[in-house]
Amino acid sequence: MIDVVQQINAVRRQVGARVIEAGEARTVVVSQTYPVAVEDLWDACTNPERLPRWFLPLSGDLKEGGHYQLEGNAGGTIERCDPPKSFAATWEYGGGMSWIEVRLAPEGDERTTLRLEHIALVDDEGLSFWAQYGPGATGVGWDLGLIGLALYLSGDGAAVDPKAVEAWTTSDEGKRFVTLASERWRDANVAAGTADEAGAQAAADRTTAFYTGA
Repeated sequence: MIDVVQQINAVRRQVGARVIEAGEARTVVVSQTYPVAVEDLWDACTNPERLPRWFLPLSGDLKEGGHYQLEGNAGGTIERCDPPKSFAATWEYGGGMSWIEVRLAPEGDERTTLRLEHIALVDDEGLSFWAQYGPGATGVGWDLGLIGLALYLSGDGAAVDPKAVEAWTTSDEGKRFVTLASERWRDANVAAGTADEAGAQAAADRTTAFYTGA
């Protein structure tokens, strides 16, 4: 379905910190470069007819100030939109709220880098969750999402089969991918100074077990 090592190496993963209007926050950042023009990548990520071909069905008023809903997942408010460069939105799921910012940067005529930053406030609950699972809890989820985008953009424009993706995710190759991605988030956790090596490894092990059903 996909070259596991190639996709793992194609994604850059970072852990950071920033201050937003609501307070201090930690960030999980994923980025990958795709062989398409910036306008095409923007359309693939924001067009409600194309987004379900690789991610999830999307509904709502897709403009600045509008509300969106991903089927069976998060919803929220689109806070900023500057096509085809960037958008920012709240990410509301399970009674909690965080934020996402997506930026697209052209790398020539037919190459574009997508950078997605997921931002969550630092509070007692958040710190406890981070200590237990680390950045991989969020990061591995986005890693799996980027697989769909990579498959879609490298194909003929047809939708990625969600059942095939689900079957692959639970296969030995899918579990290998999750394990490797979790290890990379472990390394990013240590590099950012948000955990020591032992704590980062324990968190990565728990994240891998969660995603693989171990």
